[in-house]
Amino acid sequence: MSNHIITGVFSAATTPLNADGSPDLGLFTEHCQRLLSEGCHGVALLGTTGEANSFSMAERRTILEAALNAGIAAENLLPGTGVAAIPETVELTNHALSLGVTKVVMLPPFYYKGVSDDGLFNAYLQILSRVNDSRLRVILYHIPQVSGIPISIPLIGRLVEALPETVVGIKESAGDFNNMQAIIAAHPGFSVLCGADPLLLPLLKAGGAGCITATSNLVASSLRAVYDHVHDATRAAEVDAAQDRINAYRTLSNSYVQIPAIKAMVGLKTGDSAWKRTRPPLVALNDAEYAALSESYAQLP
Repeated sequence: MSNHIITGVFSAATTPLNADGSPDLGLFTEHCQRLLSEGCHGVALLGTTGEANSFSMAERRTILEAALNAGIAAENLLPGTGVAAIPETVELTNHALSLGVTKVVMLPPFYYKGVSDDGLFNAYLQILSRVNDSRLRVILYHIPQVSGIPISIPLIGRLVEALPETVVGIKESAGDFNNMQAIIAAHPGFSVLCGADPLLLPLLKAGGAGCITATSNLVASSLRAVYDHVHDATRAAEVDAAQDRINAYRTLSNSYVQIPAIKAMVGLKTGDSAWKRTRPPLVALNDAEYAALSESYAQLP
């Protein structure tokens, strides 16, 4: 895995909220520090699990600045900077770079559906030419079930050919293992990171670079164990047990609306019920759901 520019276990960090719906920066930075202490190589903040597209530009900037002000190293942060409007994607990316954060996860412009690879290529090229910073490393974000915009293998190839030092990887959150394998085969050294926790072990065995996942909010140490020992035959049982634990947590969170469930489970882990809050249009689990989740959570390995 050493040939990948970006590799490791990264948490798709969830974002806690105050009672008024604003980001709880203290609780958030405490969470980021805990994720790193539990084994994450970095924190991919302001993504789907982090409810990023429910936050304003100013709030997104403030959240990133809070992480840095709390002492989290810039090299450990992968903020999401891709939004629907090209100028705002440029602005968020430049803001990250101004703070020394050089690795970002970038959605394609996602409002218009059915757009061509030519249109997406031109959008990414325009964004990156406007940023024009040799330090920048971009992880493309493929989550078509939410964005409605797939990032095809031919498009990846065009972007890598045009900007080989900048476009260095992809977060593959469609959960399509065949697609991940095809990207690895087409672009050796390109960092393929899965967004689905159950695919971490097979992806690493296939030559992938790691993961950016929601369940890392809960079981980062298990994900790190899989990453660290996947190729050590003497620890195969330990790796399989870690992956089984990861899968159990993922399965429980997916039994409900995932983001409210992940937040509720972080609250159960930490003992802080403030984690249950979500920003509309998402809604927190209702009392019956929360009670059932709590009972199931207590039985997890």
